[in-house]
Amino acid sequence: MNVDKPWLLPDGIDEFLPPQAIRLEHMRRHLLKLFHSWGYELVIPPMVEFLDSLVVGKAGDLESNTFKLTDSASGKLIGVRADITPQVSRIDAHRLKSEGTSRLCYFGHVLLTRPRELGGSRNPVQCGAELYGYEGIAADLEIINMMMEALRAAKRDNCYIDLGHVGIFRSLTRQADLSAVTEAHLFDALQRKAQPEIDEILKSVANQSATKMLASLTRLNGGVEVLDEAADVLSHADEAVKKALGDLQEIAQGFKKRWPDKYLNIDLAELRGYAYHTGIVFGAYAPGYGQAIAVGGRYDGIGEVFGRHRPATGFSLDLTAIMGLDENIADKRSGVFAPSSDDARLAKKVAELRAQGERVIQALPGEEDASVVYCDRVLVNEDNNWMIKNLRK
Repeated sequence: MNVDKPWLLPDGIDEFLPPQAIRLEHMRRHLLKLFHSWGYELVIPPMVEFLDSLVVGKAGDLESNTFKLTDSASGKLIGVRADITPQVSRIDAHRLKSEGTSRLCYFGHVLLTRPRELGGSRNPVQCGAELYGYEGIAADLEIINMMMEALRAAKRDNCYIDLGHVGIFRSLTRQADLSAVTEAHLFDALQRKAQPEIDEILKSVANQSATKMLASLTRLNGGVEVLDEAADVLSHADEAVKKALGDLQEIAQGFKKRWPDKYLNIDLAELRGYAYHTGIVFGAYAPGYGQAIAVGGRYDGIGEVFGRHRPATGFSLDLTAIMGLDENIADKRSGVFAPSSDDARLAKKVAELRAQGERVIQALPGEEDASVVYCDRVLVNEDNNWMIKNLRK
């Protein structure tokens, strides 16, 4: 604690005040209602778990971003969740043990040792949905469509979608017989789209056919037509690559049919969550914001460590980022101001209005200013009837 200013919060730790807090709560309710209408059931995982459960199947990136402490009861390391997805996978695989398709959703805070981007939050609000037990592309398309509906519900339907497939890079590196060190360097260069560096890394690789295809990945991005070009450029790749391109084509066609006015960008160098995802990956980007506000993809087999290998696909939204896109959220609070009175008719009127969903603030003795409590209407007694009147501005 800062003894001079004990009201200060740690860097990157946020809190929501009026009216942002109620807006976030309304958004939460609206999104959970949306997920429920699609058949997704709510789960509420704990804030802390044994560390091995929280970082399973993930890159070291997540482990380094997880707060760790020793559990005094067991003596084991536990972590404060930095991502809810592994927890939901544990619930599906070990607690629910469903034999068929399972649809789950969640909503909650996560805690990060460092923000995902400069100046970002270290305790973002994560909301998402996961679909387990179905291997086909139809599941990925359902998840993408529901993500789009969620963004629309959050009033962020001006986003564009970035679509890739980590299986293409994985198959090409295997075909090129790259060492683990070379693959890691190439992966890093691809993320930065550093073409000269990519070419330099691939110079010493013997399989020229495979290296040529790897070097082309940064250039294979753009509209859906890029997939036709990719089919030609990657024609000497193995069947896994061709299947991945077919999956992307199917996703793209389904997306454009459902969302004809939305821009879909194909990027074959998009390797988000490479150590975690196994197939399709996607992200939603809002104008003026450098990071994805929603991400997702396929991550088959994550439940294996919990005792069950399950096909899996899902997405998550960063609601803190979505709220942050509105730099000046107008205070649109409204309500009805009722005077301080023991009139039984007034009490009945106040109860009726509250039952109808109105925000009614009844004055305490001496509290007579409706503007102080953000009310735009007032109850007045006219001929022994309590009536709502608009306040003049």
